[in-house]
Amino acid sequence: MPNDFATHTALIWLAAAVLLGVAELLVPGVFLVFLAIAAAIVAAATLALPDLPVAAQIGVFGMWSVVTVLIGRRWYQDYPVETSDPLLNDRARRLVGETVVVADPIVSGRGRVRVGDGEWPAAGPDAPIGTRMRIVSVTAGIVQVEPA
Repeated sequence: MPNDFATHTALIWLAAAVLLGVAELLVPGVFLVFLAIAAAIVAAATLALPDLPVAAQIGVFGMWSVVTVLIGRRWYQDYPVETSDPLLNDRARRLVGETVVVADPIVSGRGRVRVGDGEWPAAGPDAPIGTRMRIVSVTAGIVQVEPA
């Protein structure tokens, strides 16, 4: 009987792995695949160790989930995904080179500039309201500007 239970439990873990893998394909986020791998490892462990209690299986799943996520994270740091727009999710770096208008005068090196439909704190040479400036960098949420 324990062998039937182990086979049944392994099939449940294998089904969970397949469902997590399919969910990753439907809603790509590069996260569920690592949980799917962990579930597949638990399925193999359940077949190899038929007397493994359910609590231990859940613990092994948790441990392998952490391990696979950390391995995946390291993998994507070492081998980043190529993209046609490397600044896609880096709004601050996308601003470099933009021409902006001073919204609050820049006095003693500090003021505000209009960026699109919003305003950002700015640092740069003194300038009155309405002066056109160019963003040269963004540091800690403050745009560094110079005359356009």
